[in-house]
Amino acid sequence: MASPSLQRFLLRRVLSLPSPILRLMSGGRAVHRHGRTLDPRLQVLAAAARGRPSISTLTPTEARAAVAQGMSPLFGRPEPGVRVEPLALEGPAGPLTARVYRPAEQDPRFPPMVYAHAGGGVLGDLEACHIFCQILAAVAGVAVVSVAYRLAPEDRFPAGLEDMAAAYRWVRDHAGDFGAAPGDAMIGGDSMGGNFAAVIAQDLKRAGEPQPALQLLIYPCTDIASETSSMTAFADAFPLDRAAMAWFTGHYLGPEDNPADPRLSPGRTADLGGLAPAVIATAGHDPLLDQGEAYARALRDAGVAVAYRSYDSLTHGFTSYTGAAPAADAACREIAGLVRATLQAGFA
Repeated sequence: MASPSLQRFLLRRVLSLPSPILRLMSGGRAVHRHGRTLDPRLQVLAAAARGRPSISTLTPTEARAAVAQGMSPLFGRPEPGVRVEPLALEGPAGPLTARVYRPAEQDPRFPPMVYAHAGGGVLGDLEACHIFCQILAAVAGVAVVSVAYRLAPEDRFPAGLEDMAAAYRWVRDHAGDFGAAPGDAMIGGDSMGGNFAAVIAQDLKRAGEPQPALQLLIYPCTDIASETSSMTAFADAFPLDRAAMAWFTGHYLGPEDNPADPRLSPGRTADLGGLAPAVIATAGHDPLLDQGEAYARALRDAGVAVAYRSYDSLTHGFTSYTGAAPAADAACREIAGLVRATLQAGFA
């Protein structure tokens, strides 16, 4: 088997071919749904994935190995000027492993971002969001703390959520250690990490604690019990399809858990007033598209400041594809820029 570096080199050579050739390699026609055309590079990746077993047919251990191997060649290059350091912090069930990203041009006015990776509560690790956290740190000018939380089914809901909540409070209380003013932090994540971020902001409100300076929700899962049009339109989408979503839910939830519980489905919370300003991003070819869009709209209706972007040519998971699709890299940088702009408005 080729090394990850060789796989990355070969993949980039293929994906650098002109769009018409990429289309021919992956079926001959553009993928066009609901007025959105899939990026040709992601179309190639989707076509290649059809020859591999769906994660819904694998055990969690098998799926973790398969996803880690398949994702590695898609990662972008490290971001210049960002220092990365290991960190251990105390969680509710023991020490949590984390990484701290400190940009050379950090703005001391801005609080650190506590970030939760994707993976449906079952998959994922610090490597999955390693490059995006560097981009976020460099472009937004903030320290980022990425946390490896407990995963299901070994530790089902709410274990991972509780880990992230504990990490958020720890970083908030030690913000000065990360070159920021003490007593403040941001919370963010993608996919299930976005779910955690939304729930934590709501839980802080319920507990009477101060809100985060900002919540960053990237293609978030905000309603596990949802049946929206995008769930149907993109039921067979790459890399997240309906079967995979059912697989995640089956491993993440316990037999007594209610999918409509607001701590599982924060989009079902009736009163969203008073929550932190939000940066929300969705992908156009994603079953979760409608959920992120609806949550952004509901927050705005409740008087929350929201910067929302839909990246119509991209798929779920695009923060991990910065080395495969220039459009994914550009989206990540724009999202980080929105974080910076929102902070500048709040700290002016």
